[in-house]
Amino acid sequence: MSDILIVDDEKDIRVLIADILRDEGYATRLAANSQECMAEVTSNPPGLMILDIWLKDSAMDGIDILKTVKRDRPEIPIVIISGHGNIEIAVAAIKQGAYDFIAKPFNIDQLLVVIRRAMETAKLRRENVSLRQQGSGMNDMVGSAPAFKALKSNLDKVTRSNGRVMLTGHGGCGKELAARYIHAHSDRAEAPFVTVNSAAIHPEHMEEVLFGRERSDRSIEPGLLEQANGGVIYFDEVAEMPLGTQAKILRVLVDQKFQRVGGASLVQVDLRVISSTTRDLQAEIAAGRFREELFHRLNVVPMPVPSLGERREDIPLLADHFIEELNQSQGLPMRRLSEDAVALLQTMEWPGNVRQLKNVIERVLILGGEAEEITASELPGTSEASEETGQALVTGALAALPLREARELFEREYLMTQINRFGGNISRTANFVGMERSALHRKLKSLGVVTSAKSGARVAQIADEVGADDATD
Repeated sequence: MSDILIVDDEKDIRVLIADILRDEGYATRLAANSQECMAEVTSNPPGLMILDIWLKDSAMDGIDILKTVKRDRPEIPIVIISGHGNIEIAVAAIKQGAYDFIAKPFNIDQLLVVIRRAMETAKLRRENVSLRQQGSGMNDMVGSAPAFKALKSNLDKVTRSNGRVMLTGHGGCGKELAARYIHAHSDRAEAPFVTVNSAAIHPEHMEEVLFGRERSDRSIEPGLLEQANGGVIYFDEVAEMPLGTQAKILRVLVDQKFQRVGGASLVQVDLRVISSTTRDLQAEIAAGRFREELFHRLNVVPMPVPSLGERREDIPLLADHFIEELNQSQGLPMRRLSEDAVALLQTMEWPGNVRQLKNVIERVLILGGEAEEITASELPGTSEASEETGQALVTGALAALPLREARELFEREYLMTQINRFGGNISRTANFVGMERSALHRKLKSLGVVTSAKSGARVAQIADEVGADDATD
């Protein structure tokens, strides 16, 4: 699907277009009528079609061919050309699914620009379809911790609606994955999922990227909103969007219409909007950096995404998932985590969340040996020298305390870490640390440690940091 099928009843035009495209490096095929055209499409679908509307000695005209191909092969972009072009014909062609309309005699540079853009758009759409068909690809949601189950339950509820969702959480916790899950399980799954990385687009180019551009030569460069028509537009880090653009996006949400940059006519779209942010948008509103009305339009269904620290039980599952994924995608060795490696992973700090965990696993598989097990010594932050000599390292905070206070601090931090590792499950914690459940409860009480509900899970905290109504021992 990398060649171009040129359909025109005038041989000179067919040959001229083919010669131009071959000079540009494209492979071409030619068809003089609808019968030849449909035979080519059926036997070997092209990457793109250039289609004349008026075809002599044909059972179908160009519009009929357009309808048929778009029904059976919607992934093929079609550029309509016509020597009898007028606005009505162009509008009819676009409504039937044509990528663009060019009137004869056409400008060669304009034709090449349209073809390049159409081929790039088709490539992106094929990649999206391929990702959805991989099954165990980007839309996988892995986990069993209470915080994860609460999130997935909420995601399943919103897939059945068309409501706007605002995903919040720390960087790397999986907000885009959650957005793709909503898309993949909704009735828009076969339509595009288009990401707007608000932080990566220069503010001066934001409107052109979003709304597209109409040039003086009548050529059209579709923006991301237009490319997402019928599907989902995902505003990643929406707080980074310039204030001026925010006002225009607000109008799109209200009317589902917009004007391209340099254009005068309104473009109608059907979009579902999902947004995400790592910032406190209420604080951004107070600082005058985010429009309050836009916040209320986007925040129809607020949905916090838990950090990895709130779902430590899932770390072994996620690590195994990444090992398998990296084995399949990069051919890295298929290894398993030892018990000490699992324990260390579950007690480490993860400021980069799930993204950081995946990077750590990838690094270990690349730099590690061929042994079946991944040991704790291979993980970052461990000291092989200390392990070999049996030397225990004391942090500055502990070293500055008397023995009794240091022991109490260590016990508190150790037990809180283990409780959080096991998702607040006191029985599992007691079993791991080698204490009776009742003895553990007494120890926690003496240390001032309680558990409280957070994101659907029980989290260990110091009693002074938790409201009395939320705490339980």
